[in-house]
Amino acid sequence: MTATERLTVGQAVVRFLANQWTERDGERRRFFAGCFGIFGHGNVAGLGQALLQDDSLPYRAARNEQAMVHAAVGYARMHDRLRAYACTTSVGPGATNMVTGAALATINRIPVLLLPGDVFATRVANPVLQELEDARSYDVSVNDCFKPVSRYWDRINRPEQLPAALLAAMRVLTDPAETGAVTLALPQDVQAEAHDWPVELFAERTWRVPRAVPEPAALEEAAALLRTAERPLIVAGGGAIYSGATAELAALAAETGIPVAETQAGKGSLPWDHPASVGAVGATGTTAANALAREADVVLGVGTRYSDFTTGSRTAFARPGVRFVNLNVAAPDTAKHAGVPLLADARAGLAALRVALGGHAVAASYRRETAALAGRWNAAVDHAYGLGHGPLPAQSEIIGIVNEVSGPRDVVVCAAGSMPGDLHKLWRTRDPKGYHVEYGYSCMGYEIAGGLGVKLAAPDREVFVLVGDGSYLMMAQELVTAVADGVKLVVVLVQNHGFASIGNLSESVGAERFGTRFRLPGDLAANAAALGADVLRATTAGEFRTALTRARDSSRTTVVHVETDPTVPAPDSESWWDVPVAEVSTLESTARARAVYEEGKKAQRPLI
Repeated sequence: MTATERLTVGQAVVRFLANQWTERDGERRRFFAGCFGIFGHGNVAGLGQALLQDDSLPYRAARNEQAMVHAAVGYARMHDRLRAYACTTSVGPGATNMVTGAALATINRIPVLLLPGDVFATRVANPVLQELEDARSYDVSVNDCFKPVSRYWDRINRPEQLPAALLAAMRVLTDPAETGAVTLALPQDVQAEAHDWPVELFAERTWRVPRAVPEPAALEEAAALLRTAERPLIVAGGGAIYSGATAELAALAAETGIPVAETQAGKGSLPWDHPASVGAVGATGTTAANALAREADVVLGVGTRYSDFTTGSRTAFARPGVRFVNLNVAAPDTAKHAGVPLLADARAGLAALRVALGGHAVAASYRRETAALAGRWNAAVDHAYGLGHGPLPAQSEIIGIVNEVSGPRDVVVCAAGSMPGDLHKLWRTRDPKGYHVEYGYSCMGYEIAGGLGVKLAAPDREVFVLVGDGSYLMMAQELVTAVADGVKLVVVLVQNHGFASIGNLSESVGAERFGTRFRLPGDLAANAAALGADVLRATTAGEFRTALTRARDSSRTTVVHVETDPTVPAPDSESWWDVPVAEVSTLESTARARAVYEEGKKAQRPLI
């Protein structure tokens, strides 16, 4: 006779989640750090009651449903996807508010478990409050919106369905090739329904995250191609960091002399001053990385999905006959650009490549060229950091001061606007986890919420959140959570009276900054103070340095509000990004922009 325990579905979910662990390289971690939640009629009597009754899964209140998913993403990313949070909401608007966060998690391949309430499975009271009531099928609810943005989706209409769904959810969450948002929709009546569960469902379960090694023939093919290369280039993506491959990458680069360029997610794969580091690549890249990319004959992509920013919309790798070796745990990414597929964990794959390439190195002249290009770019960064522009500082000066005031292990967080591009070019990373820019979705409003998750994951590091005025207006509520929970953040609120990034883009496509400027009738610094944060104001570079130092040394969440001049650009990346321009127009500005666009299109290549 199988031993059972009588619990509600909500109680069973909490008990199960509290007993899930991951293990990689012999280090075992509890997978779920807790559950973010906002309660309403769709989850308060089910998961809410269960979280109260069983404190083995710590609960954290949030102020916005989308924001709590962002916080969960920030936390999981800092833990290299080996730990995560669950997020629960009520049915209806609470649930659908999480859809944007789900898309962000899935696009960035970060694990987060979403537990939205749902309408009655029994339908005894239909239509209930916040029910969609789709006349085509009463099985449809707003939670069906999660299907295209989730890596696994299920609706638990009967208690008997729960064990299989929970195990499937964990399989996906802990698979580095498949991970992303996982959604288990929980009808509100089912959450409160009791069932006799087999006790083994609640036993501690360890999900081992393996390091897949490359297939020998593929490894030999990749190594053979790299040996023939005269101008090879490594493009390090997020997978290099998530797999803990940075030491192997540094060793391979030092031994072979192959320069290393970085994507947004891969920034920090090498320290900025490593001899092989040439910084960011692509549309927001450095002139050094992009010059090498244009002439590269073999590109080794490590844990990258080759987004359009990385490839300069397929203009960055311009040499005729350029070949690719794609090292990735995700099979679809290994096949991009007709590359040699090397399906493996980044760290294990790089270690194998080091052995296979034993003794091979690029020519000394190529090393000298790499060093010269990197040196010229570093001089450009020095200049951008110390412009002395006034009376208001340039954004590049703000970045330089944050880089100077922050410690080697501290973390900079950003997501949207002009700041991510400038950070990608200009930020000098010193630690693999010191750069945290969400650019897979580039979601306005991620910054403060994501910073909260980063700080929860790394309480021993200072977290500097850089956010523009437009993005701050999207989602500042989690300042309240940070203050209420005593989670200290330093938020740099850059005030430039508009949407700087889209304003520049609008001008470049002949739209004359239409709809991108605004003058605030209110005071964002006062708003931050009303949300409970300490606030410091600055209008010069000197004032900003002083205020930022005070914020760093404080024990409380502090917002540093700084006015900047949005007209001063960062150094040019000498790259291109494909944003189509109107083919016909009565505006002269648009016609001029179209001519420039058509010229840029000529460099675009059909990398298969």
